[in-house]
Amino acid sequence: MPEIKVTPLGAGQDVGRSCILVTTGGKNIMLDCGMHMGFNDERRFPDFSYITEGPLTEFLDCVIISHFHLDHCGALPYMTEMVGYSGPIYMTQPTKALCPVLLEDMRKVAVERKGETNFFTSSMIKDCMKKVITVSLHETVQVDADLEIKAYYAGHVLGAAMFHIRVGQQSLVYTGDYNMTPDRHLGAAWIDKCRPDLLISESTYATTIRDSKRCRERDFLKKVHDSVERGGKVLIPVFALGRVQELCILLDTYWDRMNLKVPVYFTMGLAETANKYYRMFITWTNQKIRRTFVHRNMFDFKHIKPFDKTYMDNPGPMVVFATPGMLHAGLSLAIFKKWAPNPSNMVIMPGYCVQGTVGHKILNGAKKIDFENRTSVEVNLSVEYMSFSAHADAKGIMQLVRHCEPKNVLLVHGENAKMDFLRQKIMQEFNINCYKPGNGETAHIAVSSNLEVEVSLSLLKHTMAAAALTTPPALPLAASTSGKTEEHPTKKQKVLHGVLIMKNNSMKILGVNEAWGELGVVSHQLRFTERIEVEHIGPVQALTSSLHTLLSHKLGASQVQVVSEYQLSVADSVVINIQDENDDPGKNILLSWTHQDEALGSKLLEIIKANYKK
Repeated sequence: MPEIKVTPLGAGQDVGRSCILVTTGGKNIMLDCGMHMGFNDERRFPDFSYITEGPLTEFLDCVIISHFHLDHCGALPYMTEMVGYSGPIYMTQPTKALCPVLLEDMRKVAVERKGETNFFTSSMIKDCMKKVITVSLHETVQVDADLEIKAYYAGHVLGAAMFHIRVGQQSLVYTGDYNMTPDRHLGAAWIDKCRPDLLISESTYATTIRDSKRCRERDFLKKVHDSVERGGKVLIPVFALGRVQELCILLDTYWDRMNLKVPVYFTMGLAETANKYYRMFITWTNQKIRRTFVHRNMFDFKHIKPFDKTYMDNPGPMVVFATPGMLHAGLSLAIFKKWAPNPSNMVIMPGYCVQGTVGHKILNGAKKIDFENRTSVEVNLSVEYMSFSAHADAKGIMQLVRHCEPKNVLLVHGENAKMDFLRQKIMQEFNINCYKPGNGETAHIAVSSNLEVEVSLSLLKHTMAAAALTTPPALPLAASTSGKTEEHPTKKQKVLHGVLIMKNNSMKILGVNEAWGELGVVSHQLRFTERIEVEHIGPVQALTSSLHTLLSHKLGASQVQVVSEYQLSVADSVVINIQDENDDPGKNILLSWTHQDEALGSKLLEIIKANYKK
């Protein structure tokens, strides 16, 4: 039985380093190629040696990147330029524009600040992006003769897409990260009811059902307001694009409404980057942003100003949005180290934190953080977690499964224990198989194949005619209440004898003679002829008419044709000729059929002998 094989090289029972290897219909496809934020050693990137020890080009048909977050694209230049891959890479236009921005930012942190040496260069990022082919929403892209992909809107961040992948009769959907709920600047994820063999879904919030967005926003604004009113400093670690736009719109509007004078800052360059790309890809935002963009740019913030490192030591309250979002490096970590000892201050984590990051540690109650250079920081500031993450929660994942109607589900990008809970729920509610392989494990998903085969109409007619002769007579039923005896025909499967022709990616079943014509082959036909002497006084036309009436009654009028006064044709292949012997009162019936029509010929012979033979 055909199957789809799925092997996570990253994000298998884990969050981060998304990299899913799929084999379907003889094609090898890599879904995402991310890095792990919690590691700085060889575990940072996926283990490509699982595929092969050398370059990957010969072993992969294509790579698909769902969005620009580094845990989904961070290993791409390493794979293409250092491991070796020159095949096609597919992503949306906004993802292609933003990927190099975030990759270069990450490279600077790793090489220029941390001094790492075995890392990709700026020129490698550029060379990598030259291999990228962009995909528009709802555009079907033919990767090769057998493999096609189609992108759908995923919400989450600007340019994020879910992908429907089809190889022949096998199909799967890969969600990447997605959000089933619209927010202040993006719409909700949407996909056709495509009923794939397999749905590969992220499960970051596999057990979470978030409360209403308005409650979360009120709570966030109250916490920030209360903290700055007490004179404290508020740090909000965010990624360069996505949640920061959401929270900046929220905070800027609130500051304006409340007429607050406390300074709000963002990392230098963040607003310029956001404005540039949101203006360029305005069609990817929600309806409200698109409608108001002509009159007012929602990303030109009135109360939020660029941040300078020297502001860290400024007295008094302030709010700072700083990158990156999990406190694993960069300016957000530097500010945290400075502000953490002061109990008046606050850090608000607005999204998921991968295991191993400082964000994950403080969310789990760590009161002291040790760093690589043998320094440590006391954590006295208050730590708040508020889920403004743009991932689907448990309710959203179930909603997508219900809408998509897959035959199987496979969960990735989630914590093992939480995935277990969601897996059981999916299997129970939808009565389908659900898988959750770990990194390096292969899930084998059996799929059924439906082949579309066109059958010749004349062959069907011929087969039905032959079957009608061998079908037993109708069986009587018990008398009905009206006193009449009812009958129903017995149902029996019919065997179809024909030639299967595969031509131009289509399949047809034709009769033998039709097949020869289709293929341009000259055939040699073997026919059997039986001579039957019959007693019949009168003209030949009378015998022809009598035979026509008899056989039409037995087979159905449509199956028997009068060719001439001396000839009948049955089911377009069996020929009956009538010979009139002048010196003999009798006549001869010549019954001729091919070896394919043996059953029909034998039956006709039986009928004629029973009714006309001397």
